Amino acid sequence: MDRVSWADKKEKKVWKKVSESDLASVASELKDILEKPSVIILSGEVGVGKTTFTKEFIGNSGDVHSPSYSLINEVGNFAHADFYRIEDSEEIIHLEVSLYLEGKDFFLVEWGLPYITELRKEVDDHFDFFELHLDINQDVTDQPESTPTRNFILYHMVEL
Repeated sequence: MDRVSWADKKEKKVWKKVSESDLASVASELKDILEKPSVIILSGEVGVGKTTFTKEFIGNSGDVHSPSYSLINEVGNFAHADFYRIEDSEEIIHLEVSLYLEGKDFFLVEWGLPYITELRKEVDDHFDFFELHLDINQDVTDQPESTPTRNFILYHMVEL
């Protein structure tokens, strides 16, 4: 069955000035907001904290790896992919993503936004798609100098 193109994304929730100590509460709130099963595309610049947030969301940081390791990992009812090293959208087809998602509640994908069309074709229709965009808060007037906070924006990805 052919999937339709992505038409839009609708803002669902914003978290401002998130520090590393706030990640657990943001992850918990996100799990409460999202319907299961869901794909969460993590977007943002290199070093913004996508892998750090994924570790907190999954709750077992030892099982979440950076892009220098495997492209897809499974941890309990979660799957985590990091597509940073993917060079061609056809590579998504060869990953056999659907095999990793059997019985999973959440599929977190770093660097997945350029491959959203291919992902949608590979992921079961029961999964909702969301983007969680992270960016570094440039307003550092009320932040400790060592670690700036992040802003998180959750979008529901809507189909035509």
